[in-house]
Amino acid sequence: MSEKRKDNKGRILRTGESQRKDLIYQYRYTDIRGKRQTVYSSDLKELREKEKEIRRDIDDGIDTIGKKITVCQLYVKHTSLKKNVKRGTEKGRKNFLKLLGDDPLGSQSIEDVKPSDAKAWAIRMSEKGYGYQTIKNYQRSLLAVFYTAVEDNYIRKNPFRFALNTVLDDDREEKIILTPEQEERLIAFAQSDPVYSKYADELIILSETGVRISELCGFTTHLDFKNRAILVDHQLLRDAEIGFYIETPKTKKGVRQLHMSEKAYEAFRRILKRRGKVETITVDGYTDFLFLNRNGLPKTSANYNAMMKGLVKKYNKLHKEQLPNITAHTFRHDFCTRMANAGMNPKALQYLMGHASITMTLGYYAHASFESAKAEMERIEAAKAAPAPMAA
Repeated sequence: MSEKRKDNKGRILRTGESQRKDLIYQYRYTDIRGKRQTVYSSDLKELREKEKEIRRDIDDGIDTIGKKITVCQLYVKHTSLKKNVKRGTEKGRKNFLKLLGDDPLGSQSIEDVKPSDAKAWAIRMSEKGYGYQTIKNYQRSLLAVFYTAVEDNYIRKNPFRFALNTVLDDDREEKIILTPEQEERLIAFAQSDPVYSKYADELIILSETGVRISELCGFTTHLDFKNRAILVDHQLLRDAEIGFYIETPKTKKGVRQLHMSEKAYEAFRRILKRRGKVETITVDGYTDFLFLNRNGLPKTSANYNAMMKGLVKKYNKLHKEQLPNITAHTFRHDFCTRMANAGMNPKALQYLMGHASITMTLGYYAHASFESAKAEMERIEAAKAAPAPMAA
């Protein structure tokens, strides 16, 4: 029978354990990939704690090498699994990766990230001046990133699965919407104002269609007046690096046809008449853009938001009833809320808005007013009280 190995203190060493000439202990094992690995310690007790963790990882199928990658490395791996993303998404990824790299979290091994570390990261983000919604969006990204690590058996639990409002105060302001009366008054004011009258028809189209501002900017002169239909299948964006470019809508659900209401129909007609025949630039195969700035270039969201700021400021200067500061996107929010309050079927409204999820559409029902809720209750009560139809 072979003699059991002992350390310099006469303690029996277990299988895989050994002590080098410099008295450092080591433990050799085969990981789940079939590769030989070695861990070291100057203390036998500490080494055996490591062995215990290694055996637990192997029994649970945890990748003892993969769990040592950093949070930044995990983020790169996760994002590499989804290619062909939109330019805005790609830029957002680069910015967030830099943000992670500048934070202590980014260099941490994922095995060391505990829920308390994730919460501490959220607090640091807040202290750096990031808003609650931005932090929540980043937390959602990290939740997905660490889910990849759980799926790949790098770690057991996701440290970012916590409610952010238990760590930070939810200071988000409720989305600003205008009442139908406020919107009508603002558009009427624009129509009568010598400076803003040229924008009034664009405001009408935003109000009547609920399109995203980037989708409006992408409209060309090729409109289907015969069927009074508006095809939304692209958006026009502008980037400081590459200039104008065309993107498909935010989601697959974003491709849709919208009905051209009477007000929208008349507004489009007036815009085309004023525009006349003008040569415009070609962007990714699209030309004849409908809405042009003073330089003959397609308008972008920045143009509209600057215009809205000036319009509301002038309106408030001349009216006792003040309007809140709004952006061009407010008209999309107003449209969805108005349709929801009018009782439109949620699935139909989801289609009109181009929302990927019905959950997003249903969120607009939260803006139902007392008047709309009362009217809905009265409608239901009236239906209950109505006599049943006579049998034939």
